[in-house]
Amino acid sequence: MKSCNKARILLVSLTLIITSMIFQVKSQNLPVSDQLETTSGNVELRFIGHGSLMFRMNEIIIYIDPVKTSGNYDNLPKADIILVTHEHYDHLDNDLIGLLKKSQTVILCNQAAAAKVAGARALKAGDTQSIGNVIIEAVAAYNIVNERAPGQPFHPKGSGLGYIITFGGKRIYVAGDTENTPEMKALKNIDVAFLPMNLPYTMTPEMVADAAKAFKPGILYPYHYGDTNTDEIIKLLKNSGIEVRIRNLK
Repeated sequence: MKSCNKARILLVSLTLIITSMIFQVKSQNLPVSDQLETTSGNVELRFIGHGSLMFRMNEIIIYIDPVKTSGNYDNLPKADIILVTHEHYDHLDNDLIGLLKKSQTVILCNQAAAAKVAGARALKAGDTQSIGNVIIEAVAAYNIVNERAPGQPFHPKGSGLGYIITFGGKRIYVAGDTENTPEMKALKNIDVAFLPMNLPYTMTPEMVADAAKAFKPGILYPYHYGDTNTDEIIKLLKNSGIEVRIRNLK
């Protein structure tokens, strides 16, 4: 009898150790994250890479531009909301969307991406959607200066979108692929902003600083920045009152 009890205790101990090891491995494989306090609880901002982000708002999971090549999705949860800014390959991954979505997942896209994603709702700049306690506003995203050829901007006006996500009184702006447009510079009450910073497709650090100084987000995350020197934006926004946070979002 004593030997049986010892065997059971040993089995339980081994199970606990293995479970702990699996949890630690999974935790180590997750993309890094920050926390944002709101009146409705903390928001987890998870930095997957490039233009890909995940936000956890209580039990609501939101993905922005989920793309497998941008980072590790192996241990991340299924989506309640998926937002796609535009149809370019580094922002739209239909196969991954198929893996992340549930039967009730809401997928919001610009019109060109919505045409490629089954069950997606197409939005245009200025549209607003309320999903539970989350409010999502679509903002124009486009190039003014940078072109692939004369008269052909990398991201033409009227196509791509950024999104403002409001939860618990906090407004998080994910700009998509864009430059420092008048629409961006006119934004109000943005608590957190993700602004793209890589040439030739989006903005220089100077463009990002110009936009940030205009609409004054509390926290700025440069993202989709490739090989751009992120020290530049820190210098440009020194003493601006805007907190610049650099995370691995190349």
